[in-house]
Amino acid sequence: MLEITRSTLSDGREILYFDLPGTPPRTAVDERDLPAVSTQSFMRRDPLTGQWSLFAAHRQNRTFLPPAHEDPLAPTKPGSYPSEIPEADYQVVVFENRFPSLSTRGEYLEDSAWETSAHTATVEQRPGRGRCEVVCFTSEAEGSFADLSEERKRMLIEVWAHRTQELSAIEGVRAVFPFENRGEEIGVTLSHPHGQIYSYPFVPPRMEAIAEQVRQHPHLFDEVLAVELQAGERIIEQTPGFVVYTPAAAKWPLEVMVMPRRAVPDFPALNEQEREELAGILHRLFPAVDRFFEGVERTPYIAAWNQAPVGQPEWGRLHLQLFSLMRSPHRMKYLAGSESGMGAWINDTTPEAIAERFRSIWK
Repeated sequence: MLEITRSTLSDGREILYFDLPGTPPRTAVDERDLPAVSTQSFMRRDPLTGQWSLFAAHRQNRTFLPPAHEDPLAPTKPGSYPSEIPEADYQVVVFENRFPSLSTRGEYLEDSAWETSAHTATVEQRPGRGRCEVVCFTSEAEGSFADLSEERKRMLIEVWAHRTQELSAIEGVRAVFPFENRGEEIGVTLSHPHGQIYSYPFVPPRMEAIAEQVRQHPHLFDEVLAVELQAGERIIEQTPGFVVYTPAAAKWPLEVMVMPRRAVPDFPALNEQEREELAGILHRLFPAVDRFFEGVERTPYIAAWNQAPVGQPEWGRLHLQLFSLMRSPHRMKYLAGSESGMGAWINDTTPEAIAERFRSIWK
């Protein structure tokens, strides 16, 4: 059981310290004189697709690849640059993003003017109410998720479960999405090992598409796993509780799924054995991702944790979709005409070749 300490940063944002039992109390105070966070996020529904788009203009001036001595995710040691984390050391820390795409404390635009304008008949607008959090994996500035100990990866599973449960309880939140971006090629603006969690006031397109498929095929996840296990050629690893595989319709040049065998809607629903197994899988998977391309030390990737929509556990199953936009060593796949214009993916390899490569480097 982790020890959790809640505190507040100088601008009112919440910060949580997650520690192993026996850790000294967290008592440091944020001594910065930060202005209160002010956001004006809003979202509009595209009348042609029915999908929501978020607008967060206040993020234009967010921190971008600061020098090492100004790392905002580093602990604040005596005499060092004051960071987002007041303590001189930490294990895992979660705090509200200073430049959030969604917030519960925003100064929202009045909808009345929009609703009485000519737009309202076709374009729906709502405030961008939700919460965006930063998850700091370690106080060490160097390395990545792959370099974390298995124990620390196990801690993060507990953190994701804790945050999913709390964020799901926020009024109006309909989806919780933990994820990690790694690599400047992906668009990462901070190199310190970290991830994020978004809680949306709508069900995002991928989650909604999965839910719709499950409505039509109630046993979809079990059927997919049965087909993959029977075929075998895309399987990378199996454990009693999970299957690691490259999906048959993989979009990306490197793509892996980690799927529980049981109907687990989200992180809080994982039992103790499944959490232990998952930590072990992640401890093997992420280093393998860095071995995938010859001559590439740190493969850029997105690790996307899919969960069921909030309050609708039957319409989804927890799974990791880990993928890279790198198509060959140091060459990126650009989402050009077909992908960006029509959403029709063209993969430059095959799912079977991806899985075979993973099996050859798996440890």
